Amino acid sequence: MEKASLHEEQFGGKVHKALLRDAIVMYEARKRRGTASTKTKGEISGGGRKPWMQKHTGRARAGSNRSPLWRGGGIIFGPKPRDYSYSINRKAKKVALRSAILAKLKDNEVFLVDKLEFDSPSTKRMASLLKSLGIKESCLIVILNKNEMIWKSSRNIYNLAVKVASDLNAYDVIKYNRLLIVREALESLKFT
Repeated sequence: MEKASLHEEQFGGKVHKALLRDAIVMYEARKRRGTASTKTKGEISGGGRKPWMQKHTGRARAGSNRSPLWRGGGIIFGPKPRDYSYSINRKAKKVALRSAILAKLKDNEVFLVDKLEFDSPSTKRMASLLKSLGIKESCLIVILNKNEMIWKSSRNIYNLAVKVASDLNAYDVIKYNRLLIVREALESLKFT
């Protein structure tokens, strides 16, 4: 295994931590389903009749037994289904991706291979390749183009994912402990 020298300037020169955090929060917000829901006093069945008359009972006035103050009543300001997703600028996403890759490079968590080819799907060969590289933690494999043999070889290995370089984002890079990049995919990722 040989060492390859990569210049930090190719990936922006410095890690923009605040921008990287903003991008990761954005990707996580997009994954939220936003299906939490509660019923207000208008949505709960019953409560159409006034429980007792307004005056002369000695009790507090009440207009409905589905009031939020009552047991079995509606919820005040409870969650309703909503969309949590938002977007940041395209240039900001690009800088965040550069920063994520640069952070991995600085932490020596990037492995570079010249070729990654399989003539037939083989999980055993993929596992032995990862073992020979010393990758025991979660890993993201970045390839240039879609390759069904690589995908089928890696789909049964726990905490291993395969991404095409054009689909790569900062969240995926940070999510996995190690990054295994094919050299031609790295060439397409250089942003200078």
